Amino acid sequence: MINKNQIAEDFKVIQDHICSELELEDGKAKFIEDQWTRAEGGGGRTRIIQDGNIIAKGGVAFSAVEGPTPDKILQKLQLDQADFFATGVSIVIHPESPMVPIIHMNIRYFEMSNGVNWFGGGIDLTPHYVDEEDAKYFHQAIKDTCDQFNPDYYPKFKKWADDYFFIKHRNETRGIGGIFFDRLSSKDDSEMTQIFEFAKAIGYLFPKVYRYFMNKNSKLAYGEKEKQWQALRRGRYVEFNLVWDAGTKFGLDTNGRTESILMSMPPVANWQYMHQPEVRSEEAKTLALLKKDINWV
Repeated sequence: MINKNQIAEDFKVIQDHICSELELEDGKAKFIEDQWTRAEGGGGRTRIIQDGNIIAKGGVAFSAVEGPTPDKILQKLQLDQADFFATGVSIVIHPESPMVPIIHMNIRYFEMSNGVNWFGGGIDLTPHYVDEEDAKYFHQAIKDTCDQFNPDYYPKFKKWADDYFFIKHRNETRGIGGIFFDRLSSKDDSEMTQIFEFAKAIGYLFPKVYRYFMNKNSKLAYGEKEKQWQALRRGRYVEFNLVWDAGTKFGLDTNGRTESILMSMPPVANWQYMHQPEVRSEEAKTLALLKKDINWV
């Protein structure tokens, strides 16, 4: 039977592995670790990397927090009063080059003292410029991982991601999606262990796919026009995280550590009033592909 301490320890190992892999591929920047404690219980280690050869700013955070469940969370998740424990790894990487995509991944576990427990997580890609071959590679890698556990996972969780990573006030997706899952649970110990293994598999998939994009796309040429577009796309990323992201709201509602919660923000972003890309430009092509329900595989 899995237990919360084993889950937290395995998540720490995943954090270590991902940080090592990202440093290897970047070749310059090193993570700085910030260990912190939460007054109500628990703590974590937030690792930040910046000003690298490829990575402009990124964070790989681990946390394991516990205590009385705040009323806001009980109401939002429709749960009975009980203490909670939550642990997870959360990542956002903002590259220097506009040709390298932004990426996000998180895996998490939540349990309550009354026996309620589940896993959640997801991985999604936000290219500044959507390359259809890159999108196919990314989604195929995710599907292959999902299929090792359950053939229903990819289509179900891909749809979930399309709906979740959607900027409603812009009527566009945040990027090309990926998968999103929540409240995966089972009363059967062996099945719950498989769910845990699935969550870990997504964690280990992250450095494989992102090192591929770091290596390949960082070699592509770009100019000032592409950097300006990157700043606008980063602005959209900020809008989603601050207006719609459930993880951000959960962290703030549970009196989480603000600096760690907002590590997902890019180093620089921009907004232009009524900006419209040129017709048939690469920027216009990208906007046309920021739609739900595109079948990439």
